[in-house]
Amino acid sequence: MAQNILMPALSPTMTEGKLAKWLKKEGDSVAAGDVIAEIETDKATMEFEAVDEGVIGKILVAEGTEGVLVNAPIAILLEEGDDASAAVAPVAASAPAAAPAAAAPASVPVSAAPVAAQPVPMGAYGTRLFASPLARRIAKNAGLDLTKVAGSGPRGRIVKHDVEAALAAGVGKAAPAAVAAPAAAPVAAAPAPAAAKPAPALKPMPWQSYTEHANTGMRKTIARRLAESKQTVPHFYLSVDIELDGLLALRKQLNDRPGADYKLSVNDFIIKACALALKKVPAANAMWTDEAILTFDDVDVSVAVATDAGLITPVIRNADRKGLSTISNEMKGLAKKARDGKLKPEEFQGGGFTISNLGMFGIKTFSAIINPPQSCILAVGAGEERVVVRDGAVAIRQMMTVTLSVDHRSVDGAVGAEFLSALKPLLEDPIQLML
Repeated sequence: MAQNILMPALSPTMTEGKLAKWLKKEGDSVAAGDVIAEIETDKATMEFEAVDEGVIGKILVAEGTEGVLVNAPIAILLEEGDDASAAVAPVAASAPAAAPAAAAPASVPVSAAPVAAQPVPMGAYGTRLFASPLARRIAKNAGLDLTKVAGSGPRGRIVKHDVEAALAAGVGKAAPAAVAAPAAAPVAAAPAPAAAKPAPALKPMPWQSYTEHANTGMRKTIARRLAESKQTVPHFYLSVDIELDGLLALRKQLNDRPGADYKLSVNDFIIKACALALKKVPAANAMWTDEAILTFDDVDVSVAVATDAGLITPVIRNADRKGLSTISNEMKGLAKKARDGKLKPEEFQGGGFTISNLGMFGIKTFSAIINPPQSCILAVGAGEERVVVRDGAVAIRQMMTVTLSVDHRSVDGAVGAEFLSALKPLLEDPIQLML
């Protein structure tokens, strides 16, 4: 039986993407796990794997097509022995003009407006549905049709949060929506107020020459998320100066060891120190939700990496349990994959704390914007010689200023200060990082 292959959601913020390249052509056989296409998401270019076996009967979306909506049919998969002429049938049947929402096929879920604005990652074709046992139980008890729910878990798996969000949005409750429609009609007929007009698009002056660089999906996502963060998250900032002489001496000693298969950077020490400081102050390793403040059990540190398409934050998992050389080698590999656009979702999603280092550009100090849903981001400035007072005498030391941006909803000022108080001695006496 023919099934639709749907455009997957390969990141939590993806609502549309570019079908960069087909790796299979019409008539090719595929098995579960075969890579069939490359999808350019709002974060990176990733491989799309088949989850069922069969034959590519028809390709519906040509490679290079941009703006393909998540969950839209992109190809048709036939079972072995099916007639290729049957490949057109599922597409024609998938969107009848006047069909009610309840009659829509499970391969193209129809959801209420509030949920449709979220990613709709099914991660499968046809009627195959991925959901956790808890999500299925909650949906069953509430009488909710899971084919109307967007999944945000790995490969579009529907989890508890998705079901609760769908229930809150009224997904699957067609009767109330039908009753509400007539009442809304008179309001719709009223003229829109002048204030509702969209703001005019910004344009350069007629005498200004310029070069246009089209915004990628990744750049649009960065702009939207950072604007939301700055507007909705109550930021506050804490700064501290850190002496680097001991760290630089230890770094040189370790890098000069014969046969060393690593090249440690100052940033590697900072990642390890932040991880140990978070272990000491777990309240800073947190995220805000309306129901509760969540503190993470693992210490997963995100590190901002600049790419041609924009910033992305690959994650060092369990950084508190790893040695400096392991962190260094992992970070180099992740940074290369980030710049090549080859990061997997699990390599840049789910960090609990972010480090942004602009010291290599000579920036002395700056305040970074929090990376939601995390609560803290550490902005690292350049190390430089400064005149300081030590034991009543003037001295010259290598100093660095770091600034912690904090979400005041989930992390109080005292907790932020406690974190920096734990971080400072770890970097000033870095032998502790190796114990």
